[in-house]
Amino acid sequence: MENKLLKFSSSPHVKAPKTTKWIMINVCISLMPAAASGIIFFGLKAFLLIALSVLTAFLSETLYLLIIKKPIKDILKEFDFTSIVTGLLVALSIGTNYPIYSVVFGSAFAIIVVKMLFGGTGKNLVNPAVTGRIFIFISFQAMVTPWLIPMTSTPTTGATNLELLFGGSSMSILDLFLGTNLGGCIGETCKLAILIGGVYLAVTKIINIIYPLITIAVSGLFAVCLGGFDFSLFLPFILSGGLIFGAIFMATDYTTTPNTTLGNIIYFIMLGLLVTGLRFATKMETISFAILLMNLLVPLIDKFIIPKPFGYKKPKKEQLK
Repeated sequence: MENKLLKFSSSPHVKAPKTTKWIMINVCISLMPAAASGIIFFGLKAFLLIALSVLTAFLSETLYLLIIKKPIKDILKEFDFTSIVTGLLVALSIGTNYPIYSVVFGSAFAIIVVKMLFGGTGKNLVNPAVTGRIFIFISFQAMVTPWLIPMTSTPTTGATNLELLFGGSSMSILDLFLGTNLGGCIGETCKLAILIGGVYLAVTKIINIIYPLITIAVSGLFAVCLGGFDFSLFLPFILSGGLIFGAIFMATDYTTTPNTTLGNIIYFIMLGLLVTGLRFATKMETISFAILLMNLLVPLIDKFIIPKPFGYKKPKKEQLK
């Protein structure tokens, strides 16, 4: 009989075709509509920001692994596209009014400090892209120029849709949905493009689309309550800023969300409430800060909501004699 090498692993013995690399490649694909719309709306600088952010993220991870003396063949073999996704998200969540070199610092911080120093893929405490975006916001806020309004014959400046909302200005729902005639971040303005990417993630079963919808719905309903039960506020509020983009592409990160269904429901409800509460308190976009705060609460949620062991069956109570 021919001897064969057997491999043993712990149960349950379930083989899943979805690897981290496969998931990240599909996330990159899902971000293409938002990236394309941002480049169409905001032009060459948007493309340069995206390209520079992705390149910085990739080089930062590679350089870190070389510094800790990991063999090049292992680096190439284990490359899982997570750095590419982080670079894309960092660039898409800022506007072209930021200095072009800001994404270099933001992406490098996200990869080296938030991801690699904590052990790499799957070991980060908070979402790297969210933290990179906040790092850029805090570090370069004093250097930003006014927002560019896309799709105009001559570039003009103006407020973001969220600033207009809190300023009491009336806005076209169609403009908010398509991202036209209003300033904003590169990947967050065109909600149609974002939803196309979200549907792709749902169809490929990479995310449970119910979770981001919970956040969006709760956020909008809470805004209605805080706005004096004015239901005309619901659509403008959820279509303004980066709520939909953040809920679909950032809040659903596997590593920084709870391990149980109930935990995720609590997480995404609290996220919606937090986004709206902070928006009304600060009159600015708060989705990144809200996600960061909720990421820090995930260990606490997982501590009190424990998943059932595989194959667990609740013992039957013995009948009293």
